[in-house]
Amino acid sequence: MISSSRSILSILLIAEFILGNFANVFIALVNGIDWVKRQKVSCADGILTALAVSRIGLLWVILLNWYATVLNPAFYSSEVRTTVYIAWVVSNHFSLWFAVSLNILYLLKIANFSSLFFLHLKWKAKRVVLMLLLGSSVFLACHVAVVSLDVKFGMIVYEGNVTWATNLWHIARLSDMTVFTIVHVIPFTMSLTALLLLLFSLWKHLKKMRLSGIGSQDASTKVHWNRNL
Repeated sequence: MISSSRSILSILLIAEFILGNFANVFIALVNGIDWVKRQKVSCADGILTALAVSRIGLLWVILLNWYATVLNPAFYSSEVRTTVYIAWVVSNHFSLWFAVSLNILYLLKIANFSSLFFLHLKWKAKRVVLMLLLGSSVFLACHVAVVSLDVKFGMIVYEGNVTWATNLWHIARLSDMTVFTIVHVIPFTMSLTALLLLLFSLWKHLKKMRLSGIGSQDASTKVHWNRNL
């Protein structure tokens, strides 16, 4: 039962790896060729290309973790485990925040609100996205630092079973879980908020267009009625 479940999960993982790499490599190649031809790239295409590259890296890290866990456990030493974990944190971070930046950019470019603050952000959309990516590097630095401490104290506890190291390891593990939750909740909340605001703006626009259509239809009906009189 366990072997069959592992085989199914392995097949799904390999299929996801192949399809994900194909799609993301295609996106990166198309945008890269267009970049070479035009000698310039838009902000949205640049973020989309970076997002594709980060997801390719994430897929390779997941495949390496699967290989070391399922096929070659002897390869999965403490150093390799630490390297894979940190590589996953970095690639997952960029994958999340590039997606958030793309959502924010589309919101600022497409949505239309009368708020002065929103209009100010809309006017400086590229700078907003750049500041968002630079600000997210703080979360990345904190996450990598906490992960390194967690792994370091875990190795000390495993080798020597020291009481003070055990307490510090529990603190580091709790900090790792807390930082992990924060760095995933914040981009998810931002993406969800951007999506809802964009849908609300589009709904307002469609409602306004519908009312304009009804008004113009009523006006044409009145003109036709007056001509008949």
